[in-house]
Amino acid sequence: MWTGGERSLTWWQFLLLVVVYAAIIQVGGRVIGADVSTDEGWETAGNVLEAALIPIGLSSVFVIALATWLRWWPQIIHEPRPVQRWVRIVPVALLLAALVGTSWGNLFDQKATLVLVLFLVVVIGGSTEELMFRGVGLVTFRRMGLTEARVALYSSVVFGAVHLSNALGTGTSAIFQAFAVTFTGYMLYLTRRWAGALWLAMPVHSSQDFVILSGQIGVDPESSPLSLIVIVTMIGLGILLWRRRHRIEPQPASA
Repeated sequence: MWTGGERSLTWWQFLLLVVVYAAIIQVGGRVIGADVSTDEGWETAGNVLEAALIPIGLSSVFVIALATWLRWWPQIIHEPRPVQRWVRIVPVALLLAALVGTSWGNLFDQKATLVLVLFLVVVIGGSTEELMFRGVGLVTFRRMGLTEARVALYSSVVFGAVHLSNALGTGTSAIFQAFAVTFTGYMLYLTRRWAGALWLAMPVHSSQDFVILSGQIGVDPESSPLSLIVIVTMIGLGILLWRRRHRIEPQPASA
């Protein structure tokens, strides 16, 4: 199943690399003297560049270098385990919710450069997190011989736990965020499996970040009340997936 020349990675080594990854993002902006709080630090394109885009860009270089060093690119990108066709409702629902819930009014009030930098932040950030958690992390747990249910659980929990580092800027609200992100991680895991590759999970991930950040930029940021549709969608998907949890895996071929 695995081609020659690949390097190995234990679960605890992966966790250490996750700590390094989080440190690059959380410490990067502070090292260059950026204001990383969304209350005062997201008013201009320069603020977002220093506080988010540069640290996220550095984390992206780190993850790409890691995947290249491990020589895992085929396994990171390609998904050999399909799911039943109905699971496509997960990425479709998340993309539609993001389209409706984005604070378009606030974005249209901002300068084009600010919106462009924000767009780059969510695209690079979402893609990098998918490479790290639905890519390197998922392959790490699969290579341990775990059941697919545990692979999904562990990769999602680690994805959620790393967001506890946001407590440096947002305080105790990061705890709730970590739980929500864990569930989102499972949605993105299913997206990867349905698509048969990692590529679709990247824009789906970025779309969810875009909803949140679209209402937090500018001098007088204003979130759209429709952004709540993302939460409603997540709850609805959670109920649906729980009720159909035994119908996610492909049906066995008839004898």
